[in-house]
Amino acid sequence: MNAKIFAAALVVVCFGGVVHARTIAIIGTGDVGATLGPRWAAAGHEIVYGSRSPESGRVQALVVETGVDAWAALPSDAAVAAEVIVLAIPFSVVEDLLPRLGDQQGKIVIDCTNPLSRDLADLVVGHGSSGAEIVAGLLPGARVVKALNTTGVSNMRDTAYPDGPPTMLMAGESAMAKAVVAGLISDLGFEPVDAGPLKSARWLEPLAMLWIELAYRQGMGDDIAFKLIRR
Repeated sequence: MNAKIFAAALVVVCFGGVVHARTIAIIGTGDVGATLGPRWAAAGHEIVYGSRSPESGRVQALVVETGVDAWAALPSDAAVAAEVIVLAIPFSVVEDLLPRLGDQQGKIVIDCTNPLSRDLADLVVGHGSSGAEIVAGLLPGARVVKALNTTGVSNMRDTAYPDGPPTMLMAGESAMAKAVVAGLISDLGFEPVDAGPLKSARWLEPLAMLWIELAYRQGMGDDIAFKLIRR
């Protein structure tokens, strides 16, 4: 383990009980990871990207774009170094990748994935379970929170709407973890709303399918978002 990974891991050991996360491992450097990283870095968080090819030109360009405190490592090393782990990967790889991350006991894991079929036309898990519950089973002891799965990259990049911030629903078992995730959601400009226990991911993942249907098959485009309104 290099010195930077050890130092970040020591912060987790000493200050893991704090609510405000500062070191975020984003596992995956596709559109979602490459959007969330710079935005959270701009809000003051340290970002480490977990990639199979952390030294590649594309990943290093993303590190430079993200800022001075950003860096990249193999997924297992990135996970060790972080207070919060964000899964910005296709659901199809979770069963292979997550066991390789090692023991993540007590870590906060934000599951952004959706268990989509190859043609994006259906869910391959539901309604008696959810992708998030599968993730939790693969990371025993981790505090898994389902969030950031019911919208598109365009909204992660820009949450400004005339009617106010879009709602971002989240689900999980740990109140502490959801408090951390709520802060990170707010940093992006969304309004966080607690949708209950992790079982509620069974409803959030179909909601993501509805967003995809409206945005792409019904031709509304990706500048649409869900908002919870109150009387």
